[in-house]
Amino acid sequence: MSGHSKWATIRRKKGAIDAKRGAIFTRIAKEISVAAKEGGGDQEGNPRLRLAVTKAKAANMPKDNIERAIKKGTGGLEGMVYEECLYECYAPGGVAIMVDVLTDKKSRTTPEIKSILTKLGGSLANAGAVSRFFERKGQITLKADQISEEALFDLALGAGAEDIQVNDGMYVVITAPAEYEAVQSALSTKGLNMEESEIKYIAMTTVEVNDKETAEKVMKLIDNLEANDDVQGVSSNFELGEGVELD
Repeated sequence: MSGHSKWATIRRKKGAIDAKRGAIFTRIAKEISVAAKEGGGDQEGNPRLRLAVTKAKAANMPKDNIERAIKKGTGGLEGMVYEECLYECYAPGGVAIMVDVLTDKKSRTTPEIKSILTKLGGSLANAGAVSRFFERKGQITLKADQISEEALFDLALGAGAEDIQVNDGMYVVITAPAEYEAVQSALSTKGLNMEESEIKYIAMTTVEVNDKETAEKVMKLIDNLEANDDVQGVSSNFELGEGVELD
């Protein structure tokens, strides 16, 4: 049931996560607003809103921010109207990338995404060309020093998790979207702190990149896509080749 994912641990260092905390709050707030607009502000009757609030709490987003985002979505406060977009992309080395977007102006965002891809050796793919390599899953990342592997297995699997990956002092808990909320709640109730928690696209198979220069290009492309204000999440099937060291 356990596995290893080099990409899960090399893609982000703790400092980078902390540095992006404000951007994370902004992205989650967008998601909460869209969910509230579509299904109303009652979490009990709106599963999508409930999941967005769960993610917000996992990221330690202040309660006032959550309530303000809900009010924006339901019309209680003035706010922008967001459109959901999904971009399927190719990166150097044949790596596939999925980019989730919430934007108030698609005519601005699409050229920005295209520009990032063009400058860094990537390109847009046709609809379905990339998404067939991925499936939607809940992914919760936490430090391994909080709980033993055996205890986490019992807790997470008992709550409905599908898999637990162990690598370099980190656990990555994988769930089906329908079980994500229950697993997240079980870990939170145990007092565990999560580094990242979201429902995202997970690659069914990975593309191993054994050339250092190509690997650095892929990493830079992903970093630049994630830095775009309208991007909610970036998923890829990139895996760093054995023995390849990045600067």
